[in-house]
Amino acid sequence: MPLARASLPTRRGLLAMGGAIGVGTALTACGGGKKSGSADSGTTAKSGPWSFKDDRGRTAETKALPKNIVAFTGTAAALFDYGIEVKGVFGPTKTKDGKADVQAGDLDITKVEIIGNTYGEFSVEKYAALQPDVLITDMWQKDVLWYVPDNSKDKILKLAPSVALWAADQSMPAALQRRVDLAGSLGADVHAKKVTDAKAAFEKASARLRAAAKANPGIRVLLGSASPDLFYVSEAKRSCDTRYFQELGVEFVTPKVDSQGFFESLSWENVAKYPADLILMDNRTGTLQPSDLAGKPTWGQLPAVKANQVAPRLTEPIYSYARVAPIVDALAQAIEKAKKVA
Repeated sequence: MPLARASLPTRRGLLAMGGAIGVGTALTACGGGKKSGSADSGTTAKSGPWSFKDDRGRTAETKALPKNIVAFTGTAAALFDYGIEVKGVFGPTKTKDGKADVQAGDLDITKVEIIGNTYGEFSVEKYAALQPDVLITDMWQKDVLWYVPDNSKDKILKLAPSVALWAADQSMPAALQRRVDLAGSLGADVHAKKVTDAKAAFEKASARLRAAAKANPGIRVLLGSASPDLFYVSEAKRSCDTRYFQELGVEFVTPKVDSQGFFESLSWENVAKYPADLILMDNRTGTLQPSDLAGKPTWGQLPAVKANQVAPRLTEPIYSYARVAPIVDALAQAIEKAKKVA
């Protein structure tokens, strides 16, 4: 899954982690059982009360359709793809050079209040000034709200109802559907041609990935994330995206994870512990990229690196059909071209 560098040990763990079936039926069948949502988990209120039951099993309620929405950046970007705009965001939004972070998608970051841009940063004062109707974020661990700091969460959660949606431990179609459910409850036209076309593109890309995995069997994929001192190898089954890729037939390296169950930390001397034919590297801001690793001799000796079989991975996908379809398609292309080198 994710890798938030300036985090406490437990959070850092979450942040480093990277973390199948037939497409038609897969979209409903591979979702992850008890955590999978349904379209009736919220009610749209053009006038009158609004409610939405989130993945904690809690129902957020307001007297009218929420207008002042504040959300984790990636979640806000997904809602934006369905036509729902937010007033404020928290999480990686703006890079050091002032450009939109990869997790901001198509958000116009000049038109939203950035309440916090890094882990642990969340201005309660800015949040309160927005007079929020609802706070929306992801959830990687049960009842832990992503990028809502523990030391101020009680103050934050008193100001408005909250919604948390799983980003782990279920499959991508379920995660996508839950964002559709939420957007629909907030007034989005989830049956618009733009949305149905994007879903069709996702299904087509999924079929391509399944076919690629079947046609080129035995390609071992490693989910990596790099820091100056450590290399993290993530467990595919924990993140919604890579769990789905597994279900479609992609073979991932299985690391010996720590107590949180998301990833294994390796010293750079031991980076070759797991042979892999293709490496997907965490491309979030704050993580080292392949171009930064020239000074790591052990990195350059990896078979996948020598074969130029290293590709970027958006470790925290923006869960809209429009955003994930290209991700699935890119992986399919990488699997199609990959050669066994490990």
